[in-house]
Amino acid sequence: MSRSVVIGVGNEYRHDDGVGLAVLAELDANPIPGVVTALCDGEPAALLEAWTGAGLAVVVDAVLCEPSTPGRIWRSTVDELRPGGGSASSHALGIPDAVRLGAALGRVPGELVVYAVEAADLGLGVGLTPAVRAAVPEVVRAVRGEFGR
Repeated sequence: MSRSVVIGVGNEYRHDDGVGLAVLAELDANPIPGVVTALCDGEPAALLEAWTGAGLAVVVDAVLCEPSTPGRIWRSTVDELRPGGGSASSHALGIPDAVRLGAALGRVPGELVVYAVEAADLGLGVGLTPAVRAAVPEVVRAVRGEFGR
């Protein structure tokens, strides 16, 4: 496991669900040396494909929380991910499901870090809400920091 990857999860046509794509766009404009980026729709098989063989995988996704503070950023590691917690991915199956499947198949990264940004609007339409848009630079800095440790 030698490669490193940042995986942006989401759909740019569902407002804040595009936060992962926005982070990837910033990283692609000023790449982290030795780190690849990958876009993913959030389905477990696509996540497995994106992170297989990675020593470090960082995933950025939108989450639904109740109560919600749009734009708040959560950092988790694979050990902290639990299905059915207080927040949920904006996708049918979440990252914890992909981790369980990957573990069963021997396809998990050496280290997995997830940055989840609380969403305000996951309805149809393009463009992030102001609170989530404001969180993007902070997420980018945090992701860069993961590779500088």
